Amino acid sequence: MKLFVLAVFAALAVGTNSQGFKCPPKDGQYEDSRQCDKYYDCIDGEAVAKLCPDGLVFDPLIRKRNKCDQPFNVDCGDRTELQNPQPRGPCPRRNGFFAHEDPAVCNKFYNCIEGESIEITCTNGLHFDEFSGTCVWPASAGRQGCVETSNILKDGFSCPGGGASKDANGNKVVHPKFAHPTDCQRFYVCLNGIEPRDLGCQVGEVYNEDTQRCDSPENVPGCEDWYKDDPAAPASKPSKKN
Repeated sequence: MKLFVLAVFAALAVGTNSQGFKCPPKDGQYEDSRQCDKYYDCIDGEAVAKLCPDGLVFDPLIRKRNKCDQPFNVDCGDRTELQNPQPRGPCPRRNGFFAHEDPAVCNKFYNCIEGESIEITCTNGLHFDEFSGTCVWPASAGRQGCVETSNILKDGFSCPGGGASKDANGNKVVHPKFAHPTDCQRFYVCLNGIEPRDLGCQVGEVYNEDTQRCDSPENVPGCEDWYKDDPAAPASKPSKKN
């Protein structure tokens, strides 16, 4: 998932002290030799030192007036220094894309614009990669200790791994179903084999794991008497004969 966020950032002047920087003959904006988010605005040979908004860095290769961009888009080279961070809430700097503050939550991140954060969830199965500012496959992100809490239901069920589910004919099941271990009426569906949903049959029916459908209790061994004490349940249907 690639994100494109449009925002207008104003550069911050840090005073007329250019610390000995000598402007080239051509007016323009030029990078500092040590600090990646600092640059010089040269007009008529006079240099004014400026800073990019906190979290952004200066890219001399951008062919537009605003040359401050996300760090993952810029090769700073030996310009390793940065201004002091200005954190706010979950944003370690005022601008940028940042991982969730809980290192176990790898599928969520923040888009910070001038200290205002927007929490974003990756497409299911992907992890946020701070080096690229995008959501990628877990193997590419290489993050450790991730816990996919969004893929665990309140009762503890999570979709089993081990490859794609197949039906009796050997065909791939895109959204496999699983019986509830203690409730005959309920069952689980794993969307795309990953994201669990807790569903249930209508009153009077139970889930048949063999047919992967809701069925009459008489057709599901162990669930024949599931509704015997439920006066609201409709009368049982006769067992199906082959």
